[in-house]
Amino acid sequence: MLDEFGSENKRDYIDGFPPHPHRGIETVTYMLSGEFRHEDSSGNKGDMRAGSVQWMTAAGGIIHSEMPIMKEGKLHGFQLWINMPAKLKMTKPKYQNIDSEQIPLVQEKDKHVKVIAGDYNGQKGPISGISVEPLYLDVELNKDSNFEIKLLKIHNSFIYLIEGQIEIGDKKHDELFNSTLITLTKGEELKVKAITKSKFLVVSGKPINEPIARGGPFVMNTKAEILQAIQDYHNGTFVK
Repeated sequence: MLDEFGSENKRDYIDGFPPHPHRGIETVTYMLSGEFRHEDSSGNKGDMRAGSVQWMTAAGGIIHSEMPIMKEGKLHGFQLWINMPAKLKMTKPKYQNIDSEQIPLVQEKDKHVKVIAGDYNGQKGPISGISVEPLYLDVELNKDSNFEIKLLKIHNSFIYLIEGQIEIGDKKHDELFNSTLITLTKGEELKVKAITKSKFLVVSGKPINEPIARGGPFVMNTKAEILQAIQDYHNGTFVK
C-alpha cells in the first residue's frame, strides 16, 4: 500500500497521528517537506525532516505515534507498507531513522537519483537486510532526458509519478502526468523519458506469494491472526 499525504493547511495535519498499532508489515515514511516526530513502544524516537526516511519493521507488534513538530507550512510525503513473509511476521520490531545526508545522491547532467534502498549505478541505499529485497529510488529528470535501470525479472514493480509528465518503455500508452501510480509488467529493463521536468518514485520488491489477510493496521496471513492481533491490542499483550 502506498499513501501520499500532504497539505499546506496546518489544520489538516496539526493533530498528527496519535499512538496506533501495526503488526506483520514494515512501514516506510519518506518526507519531502515538513517535520514530524516518531515515538514507539520499543523506546525509539526520531525526527522526520525533509528528505529523511523512517523505516519501521512492525513485525510482531509495535505501537507508534507520528506527531508534527511544524506549526505551519507545507507537509508532503509518502508512506509505503511492505508485507512480511509469515516466518518473520511475529519477530522482534526494528526501527531505522535515516537523515537525508545518509541517502546517496547520484547526480548527472540531466537527472538526480536518490537511492533509499537497493542499488543504482553502484550506489547502494542505506537500507539492507529486508526480506523482499526492495529497490526504492527518488528520481528527478530534466525535460527530454531519460532514465534507465535493470530490474530483477521476478520482482513486482511500480512507478509513482509525483509531478511532470513521462513516457515508459517503447509502446504507446495513455498520457501519464502528476500524482499517478503506474504498475509495471515484469521485465528486466525499465526506460522512462521525461516529456516535461518530472519527479517520480521507482519501487520494486520480491513477491512473497502467500495469503494476505488485512484488518486496519494489521497485515497477516489469516483472518484468525487478524482477530488475535485485535484481541492482543485490547487486552494489553500486543507489545511483547
